[in-house]
Parts: sequence; C-alpha cells; structure tokens
Amino acid sequence: MNDSYVYIIVALLPLAASMVVLQVNPYHALVIRGILGAVAALVYVVLGAADVALTEALVGTMLAITLYAVAVRSSLVMRLGVLQDESSEADNNRYCGQLMDNFRTIFSKRHMRLELVPYTNTQALHRALMDKEVHAICTPSEHSQQDGTVYGNEKQPYHTVTRVQRVYDIIQNELSSPGTTLTYVSTPDSREKHP
Repeated sequence: MNDSYVYIIVALLPLAASMVVLQVNPYHALVIRGILGAVAALVYVVLGAADVALTEALVGTMLAITLYAVAVRSSLVMRLGVLQDESSEADNNRYCGQLMDNFRTIFSKRHMRLELVPYTNTQALHRALMDKEVHAICTPSEHSQQDGTVYGNEKQPYHTVTRVQRVYDIIQNELSSPGTTLTYVSTPDSREKHP
C-alpha cells in the first residue's frame, strides 16, 4: 500500500507552523493558523482518528481563530483624543487633515488603525490621557496646556502628547510633517497607591 500522500500532508504541518511564526501581518497569521488547524484535522482523519479530527476542526481551528481575531482587532487600535470642534473641522483645516493622514499612514504600516476620540474641552482631553482612556492627544497649540497657557512662540499649529513611549518613538522617527510638536508624558501607574 502506497502511503506517500500521508507523508506529504504531514510535511505541510511544520511548513504551515513556520509560516505562522514568521508572518508579520497578524491577520495573515490568523489565516495561516486556520490552514494549520485544517491540515492537522486532515492528518487525524487520514490516520483514522475522526473524533480527534472533529475536535481539532471545531476547537483548534474555528474557535481559536475567532477568539484570536477578536483579540487582534481590539488590540491594534491607536486611540487619539481630539477636541470635538477640531474633529468636526478636520476636513476644513488643512493642517489637521494632513496630520491625521500622516498618523494613519504611520500606524497602518504596523497594521494598526487610528481611532479619533472627541472630547468637549481640554481638561477632559488631558484627564482622558492621564486616565489611560486614549494613547495620545492632539490639540491646537493655543489649547496645549491644561491651565490655558498659550504657546506664543511655537510655529507648529498642533501639539501632540502621548503616554506610550513606543508610540512616541514611532511618531518621532516617522512623522514627515512638521505640523505638530511631540511630547511624551509619564502617567501615574494605576497599581501604585498615591498619598
């Protein structure tokens, strides 16, 4: 009896597993993970373990992929807080529209999406940053300080503040538009007790 097809199917397992590990795009990795589960279920069927194949197909492929997809979708979001009037005028304001396009381009390279979260005033915006509701905030330069201090000598029309060091490094290295000043702030750790 010629069982060479079994060897070919079994050889697909390490190939698919290495493709999952080496994949950069998380969505492509999910698809390849589904293929890996389907190949594993096929191997179990060929070897006569139909019950194990059914379990692999249902749990190892379908359920795991669904849960991974939800996790990947929710974790690859960069939340940027903006003032409500600025988010509605983003199309009219050349600098704001260009800056948001630059942010989208920067984060799309990392398979992330930019979500604009509007706030009514600067105090709510800064509170959202400190409470870790958003990863960064972007305000016009005259609204940058919490106490209302105006940056008179700044040439950039916007001021971006982030609480995530990695986001700060990414934006600092890749932002091509000089339309914003960039600042990193350290937020108090929620696990620490403050007097």
